[in-house]
Amino acid sequence: MHKIIALKKLIPILLFLVVFTSCKTTSVIVTSKSEAEKQGLYKKPENTVVIKPEKKKKKVVENKIETSTSETSQKIDIKSRLSTNENSEDYIVNNNDSSYLAEQLINTASANLGVNYRTGGTTPDGFDCSGLIFYTFSKFNILLPRSSNEMSNLGTVLKPDEIRKGDLIFFKTNGRKIINHVGMVVEVLEDEIKFIHSSSSNGVKISSTKDAYYKRTFAQVNRVYSSF
Repeated sequence: MHKIIALKKLIPILLFLVVFTSCKTTSVIVTSKSEAEKQGLYKKPENTVVIKPEKKKKKVVENKIETSTSETSQKIDIKSRLSTNENSEDYIVNNNDSSYLAEQLINTASANLGVNYRTGGTTPDGFDCSGLIFYTFSKFNILLPRSSNEMSNLGTVLKPDEIRKGDLIFFKTNGRKIINHVGMVVEVLEDEIKFIHSSSSNGVKISSTKDAYYKRTFAQVNRVYSSF
């Protein structure tokens, strides 16, 4: 009888011990990723792709150095250039009053006699006045400005006794106050200058300063290339 009473008293104590034991923490609380790795609870993913901010590429600015027309042109060997041209036999120098280059420029421009006038034209399909001169000089790697007014600012303005073949002759036509027409001198006589140009009415032709219209509108003659 006493044993039964003693067991009844022990039952609450045993139950308390069971509950206490079951509630006791059996592991350390993980507070960091490194601790989790030690316990095998965390593993770094393999083949991790790291995305870094893209570095801005430095913008490279090309410094274009423009060589002046005269400096570039003086390096050209015109004779050797023409000697390799299939039409080189057409380029003949038969006068003592002009340079070799001037004669070739005149021949090149004259090959377009009769070509129609075309505003803005720079090819044998049609020329305006400055387009003809621009095209002719470009055949010899001499690049001039595109407009007659800009061309008139190049080189040296000549006195009447200094004018030679190949020089550029300028006019102020249609009552204009600024230069708006250009041609190339092809012949210099005592009281007359003949020049090739692209006329708005007749296309590429040779005219004379004796013509009343051109005598009245004449402005100046420039030598734009030092080899003349």
